[in-house]
Amino acid sequence: MLEVKKEGIILEKRELDFEKCGVLNPGIYQEGDKVHVFYRAVTENNHSTLGYCILKGPLTVEVRFDQSILAPVFTYESHGVEDARIVKIDDLYYLTYTAYDGINALGCLATSENLIHFKHYGIIVPKISLDLFRHVLDFKPEMNEKYYRYNKEWKSTELVDSNFVWDKNVVFFPRRIQGKLCFLHRIKPEVQLVQIQELSDLTPEFWEDYLLHLEDHIVLSAKYKHEVSYIGGGCPPIETEHGWLVIYHSVYDTLEGYVYVACAALLELENPQNELSRLPYPLIVPEEIWERKGEVNNVCFPTGTAIFGDQLYIYYGAADERIACASMSFSGLVNTLNLLITTPN
Repeated sequence: MLEVKKEGIILEKRELDFEKCGVLNPGIYQEGDKVHVFYRAVTENNHSTLGYCILKGPLTVEVRFDQSILAPVFTYESHGVEDARIVKIDDLYYLTYTAYDGINALGCLATSENLIHFKHYGIIVPKISLDLFRHVLDFKPEMNEKYYRYNKEWKSTELVDSNFVWDKNVVFFPRRIQGKLCFLHRIKPEVQLVQIQELSDLTPEFWEDYLLHLEDHIVLSAKYKHEVSYIGGGCPPIETEHGWLVIYHSVYDTLEGYVYVACAALLELENPQNELSRLPYPLIVPEEIWERKGEVNNVCFPTGTAIFGDQLYIYYGAADERIACASMSFSGLVNTLNLLITTPN
């Protein structure tokens, strides 16, 4: 197994109003020896905005803002701007996040030219009612039956008019692939892939066809015991000579509740719909007290990476209350996954 070093907690909540209840799940963008961190900051009543800091090197906080850098503007994000991921494609930064209105959680996009001022682009996943989605599933007996379990009509409608399918963990690839913008997203319990020419292609007609053929867009499904409950996106994919390195999260159930762990897979470079390999064990698991006890116990939720030399640093939310980091050999991880392509388990 790969040697993984727990670097410890790098960011904790402060007594500032916007983050007094927790900091977690950071979007990471590396520029040389600077690491930009867009973290979820939680205030009272579980309302979230994005805080911002800059690390010098992989672990040392150099600058930290005392107020949010991105906050809710529209009704669909009135309760939260959550769990950012960020990449740069061409000359534009793409920051994706989950918008939460108190009932629905949907993937959104904001863009920036300078990492400071962001423009809200809006929801980029389908807004499909739970009833309609289950009706679509009725015609797909081959689909994982857990799609029914995780997408059922249970949410209150006191705050909003409709209950939509939760579609989270939107993560863009950091370049166009065969001329297309590509992003991962997650309708429980699996990870799906979208490939489009431009963002304007994400029309209601596009999503209708996409959902009618959802089985064709699934890229990662549960395979091992530590993935048995469901899986979801994590960090933006990293391009390597052997394929796209994807750090994702998986969840399994225990007598004490769900356990969230960080995992790794390799996708084909020019056709990321194809999984090449994945580790048969998780990379990062809740072991330390600060990973096992918090707002949500037993959580290691990866959302960003940085590379210094041959060390890969994975940043993650620990117990939904603080931000931690773990490191490992980058080449060691990629080579291990590459060997698994020809030596399947």
